[in-house]
Amino acid sequence: MSEDTSTLREETTEREGLALRTRIRNNPRPFLMWAVPMSILIAVEFGTYAGIVLGALDALVLGVTGLLDVLVGLVSASAEQMIVDVQNTLVSTLRGAGGFTDNIITLFSRDVIPNQGYQTGPNSGWNGTFLGLPPAYAWALRFSLIIAYSLFTAYWTFRGWLVYRKHYREADWTPTDNIIENLRDHQWGQFGIIVLVLFLTMAVFGPALGPTTVERNIQSSYEYTIQYYSEEDGSVQTTYVGQANFGSKSKGGSQNVGPMSYDDYGRFHPFGTIPNGRDLFTFMMGGARITMIVTGIAIIGAAIIAALLSMFSAYYGGSVDLAVLTTADGVVSVPQLLLLIMVSAVFANHWLGQILDGGMLLALVFAFTTWPFLWRAVRGPALQVAQEEWILAAKSYGQTPRKIMRKHMFPYILGYLLVYASMSAGGIIISLSALSFLGNGLGISAPTPAWGRAISLGQDYVSGPSWHISLLPGLMIVLLVTGLNALGDGIRDAIDPETVGDEGEEAAAGGGG
Repeated sequence: MSEDTSTLREETTEREGLALRTRIRNNPRPFLMWAVPMSILIAVEFGTYAGIVLGALDALVLGVTGLLDVLVGLVSASAEQMIVDVQNTLVSTLRGAGGFTDNIITLFSRDVIPNQGYQTGPNSGWNGTFLGLPPAYAWALRFSLIIAYSLFTAYWTFRGWLVYRKHYREADWTPTDNIIENLRDHQWGQFGIIVLVLFLTMAVFGPALGPTTVERNIQSSYEYTIQYYSEEDGSVQTTYVGQANFGSKSKGGSQNVGPMSYDDYGRFHPFGTIPNGRDLFTFMMGGARITMIVTGIAIIGAAIIAALLSMFSAYYGGSVDLAVLTTADGVVSVPQLLLLIMVSAVFANHWLGQILDGGMLLALVFAFTTWPFLWRAVRGPALQVAQEEWILAAKSYGQTPRKIMRKHMFPYILGYLLVYASMSAGGIIISLSALSFLGNGLGISAPTPAWGRAISLGQDYVSGPSWHISLLPGLMIVLLVTGLNALGDGIRDAIDPETVGDEGEEAAAGGGG
């Protein structure tokens, strides 16, 4: 045994049975060396993160109180009114706090690096942009800095896990360690991680990444104005954003504002505009946020249900396993599209249908229809690990089923769960885009941006100069789904490096048994 390994085992033994806070107090240096830079990274974008947290709490409060409203309303009308009053108070407080966080200037916000401005003459410089740069250069600078910040933050977060594993974790080894080490040498899996981080960046920093905002350009375009140099009048003019959009439509022929171009109002459009003149890049950033939120809620919900039921059925077996199997078969037999249409129609005017512009309802349906597939994928590994000697030993020592499942079973099914969860997430994204493409009350409600709606808006212009309207959103969907599948492939190969390609797929499909 090497000296480093021996030292690590001695440190691990000393940490056993101690609370995490105590472990950090006993050895604070590694934690502080990681935590101080991480605190700085969070502080410079605190307004962004706080806004996301408050938005999530807003949706959670609406969902929980709305459900209580329905249940209590069946028993007591006065209690129902009390819940409504509590809901209004909490939502007002959260949205007031959200308005405050929106005014917090962050390091990479458009207030610090503005890209919208105007010229005072045909060949003059730009007013209102960062350092007087042309809007395209100012936007590219802010975009590049945000991407670099996001990638470094993701890397530093991973460093935090390494610090925890080496200095503060009770166990000196878990099955996850091998998966991560093998994944660090898997280029296809690393590609999937990078794609996922980039799209999460779009969801988190979408308002700053776009050349404008969803609020200004899409949702309330006639409440905001812009200044621009008019060659006809030879002077600086002011107009509503909505009016400028009307003059910047992309409908083929000469009526087109393509990718990486300016419109007649001096506004830069990285992806061009859509048929109603709104900025496509801003539309895609807004669509990325709602897509990642809905997909995240759906896949996390489905994964939690699948993990709990797989460990529960594997541990107890017999009639319990049969009951879960029967339930899963019943859920699988329900046509997903039919269920989505039915639920959308029933809850069209209900509180649940209003949360996240219909996204919460879709997420719940996707979670309900996806968990049986994840459960089947991890049931095999759960059954296998339930028969291992250490599980039997833990039972003989009197450990509770809950502790056995958490400490001994879950780490061994986590890898398989991540494989199939990442691949199932790709299917949810495609389904969500398809629903928005179909419209008619399905998918995300307008005017909230949705990728599928952009493809639908541009389908009549695919063969002309306005090809970008449908093609670019379609390529982004393909890239994200491909990245998620690549991540799943990488994790699968990391679980068992000896099985790659078709062989690895067969092994994973067999449930690791």
